[in-house]
Amino acid sequence: MTHRSFMPLALAAGAIFGLALGIRTAQPLFISAINSATGVGYATISLAFGVAQLMWGIGQPVAGAVSDRWGPRPVMLAGSLCLALGTALMPFASSAWSLIVVVGIIAASGASTSGPAQLASAVARWIPEAKRSVANGIIGAGGSLGQFVLVPLAQLFIGLAGWQPALVIVGAIGLAAIPLVLFITPSEPLHATAHLNAGTLRQALAGALRDPSYLLLTAGFFTCGFHIAFIATHLPGIVAFCQLPASVSAWSLSIIGLFNMFGSLWIGKYIQMRRMKMALAGVYFARAIIILVFVFSPKVPMVFFLFAAAIGFTYLSTVPPTIGLVAKLHGARYMATLFGVVMLSHQVGGFLGAWLGGKAFEATGSYDWMWWADIALCLGAAAVHLPIREARPQPVPAAA
Repeated sequence: MTHRSFMPLALAAGAIFGLALGIRTAQPLFISAINSATGVGYATISLAFGVAQLMWGIGQPVAGAVSDRWGPRPVMLAGSLCLALGTALMPFASSAWSLIVVVGIIAASGASTSGPAQLASAVARWIPEAKRSVANGIIGAGGSLGQFVLVPLAQLFIGLAGWQPALVIVGAIGLAAIPLVLFITPSEPLHATAHLNAGTLRQALAGALRDPSYLLLTAGFFTCGFHIAFIATHLPGIVAFCQLPASVSAWSLSIIGLFNMFGSLWIGKYIQMRRMKMALAGVYFARAIIILVFVFSPKVPMVFFLFAAAIGFTYLSTVPPTIGLVAKLHGARYMATLFGVVMLSHQVGGFLGAWLGGKAFEATGSYDWMWWADIALCLGAAAVHLPIREARPQPVPAAA
């Protein structure tokens, strides 16, 4: 296997993830306008965004399996087009079903082809194994940078052009992923002889589903999805409930992206010489403490910004060690598919976080129950990672 230059590939993959994550994170800024224009109800719109979380999860193992068989390029190109199209069509969705189709199926399934494991798998053939943790951290940081840039940009477009043109513009921005996909992906799928000992995809899936460590990892990632989807979807509503301006939610989501970038880069380096399961347990425990402090803090703009910075540092820092554990437990050949299954659990949690957030608010008039459920799930996720059987990392030999 020949290695191409490490940094340009990692940066390009990070930019693709940044476009996908930034667009998905910007979409909830339009919930209030969609509700006012259509009158379908907050819970119904939350359901559409919940379906999007679920579809993003279902799409990743499917996209991974197709990519592992025929190569990532056609899958990721089609996905980039679907994400752009689905976002641009949102202003024309005026009913519950059309919102579910446009937001929950077209846009979300498109975004699922540019997930972190899909990107990590696409560039893994070119990057030495010793640098893959750092590359995964850069990919995660790219997603964060996209969130940091695109969320306030979307808010700016709303102010300048109105919410409907703004969605079309945001969708068009997603087309920038196409040349980046062409850069990082080979024009032909990886030949089967490159992984002589990997077995078939069916064998890899069967082996993973019999592995208690893989199942514990999958269970823990459910919490990550619940937590991230609840905050990403309902933070604008939480800010509005606290009678603060909409700019507070836009800047909070942007700050999450900025500090997530730092967290992703840090975790990518941290796990090179440490056990990934301990890093994951620590991240989930830290989230529980951060949310607990936020619940008891006064809801003023500075508290939202500090919460966004703290939670942002942990936001996607679960992804590099989770991808790394999948590869460590079951090899890199079918990583896109096997991590896709883990991500499906993440997005089942995401569906519940997005949907139940709206249901809880309509039923109780507050988000309190959701915050307490989030804290409990974070503590549970911290605990389930501890029994995972992971060998201690070996020192990487110095280059001659």
